[in-house]
Amino acid sequence: MDVVSDAISTVRAGRPSSDRVRVGGRWCARLDPYDGAGFHVVLRGSCWLLPDGGEPVALGAGDAVLLPHGTGHVIADAPADAERVARAVPFDRWADGSLPRPPRTESGEREVEMVCGKYRLDRSHVHPLLAELPPLVHLPDRAGGRPELRAAITLLGGELDERHPGACAALPSLLDLLLVYMIRSWLAESTAGVWPAVLGDPVTAAALRALHSDPAAPWTVDRLAAEAGVSRPTLARRFTALVGRPPMAYLTWWRLTLAATLLRDTGDPLAAVARHVGYATPYALSHAFRREFGTTPGRYRNAAVTPG
Repeated sequence: MDVVSDAISTVRAGRPSSDRVRVGGRWCARLDPYDGAGFHVVLRGSCWLLPDGGEPVALGAGDAVLLPHGTGHVIADAPADAERVARAVPFDRWADGSLPRPPRTESGEREVEMVCGKYRLDRSHVHPLLAELPPLVHLPDRAGGRPELRAAITLLGGELDERHPGACAALPSLLDLLLVYMIRSWLAESTAGVWPAVLGDPVTAAALRALHSDPAAPWTVDRLAAEAGVSRPTLARRFTALVGRPPMAYLTWWRLTLAATLLRDTGDPLAAVARHVGYATPYALSHAFRREFGTTPGRYRNAAVTPG
């Protein structure tokens, strides 16, 4: 596994949901803050996104936008004043058909078609890579740019259009792929933030790949430095400066984060969880887990509820 895949897999809970929206004329819909991540992909036409506390963002055909922290927002046909925003139709009631959608224009003028959805996330142990994502990631369509993201958007639009056999299996997978590509695009293009620099540094990136590939291995700084092809002092200095904690401290945190995910998502006995994340005994895991999360593994498992 790599850092991005692991960061997503540890927080993802349940299945993503999505709605295809076709609308024209004057319209304005409200999405309340959400304990997860929201996204919109514009397939045709244009619209505006007005995030709570942020500046309006114009969206055109082919654009994708990710709201990784579930920021509340309004989507509308045009920039809206405070009065119009206050009258926005709740999107969930609009999408499920309990409220009539605005009429489509006969000519199709100003008509917009988009995919809107949500990812359920467990924020109790978010990887710092995801934690530092900005409130809104806007990925405008660009000729020749982001070919993987463009391909995922095309496939997603086609799957929603045709409803081929197997669509129920394909659609969640495409939505997961879309999330990976949106985060990957941000990492590749961000000029700020710690984690784009972390993953862009060959030494630190190599060390992280090794730790994430086999977190239960008996790692030492010397062994990790050999994997990265540098001296122990060089690894310790670069890793700590970029990641914000020493390599072995990061490994401890990551092992306990994996343990929390296994406790949440599986019925594996504590001894099996301990072995999987590199602890010799359940007692050793319990001691470290309580120090990190302030509760025992058993109590954590009993309190964990994965949304359906």
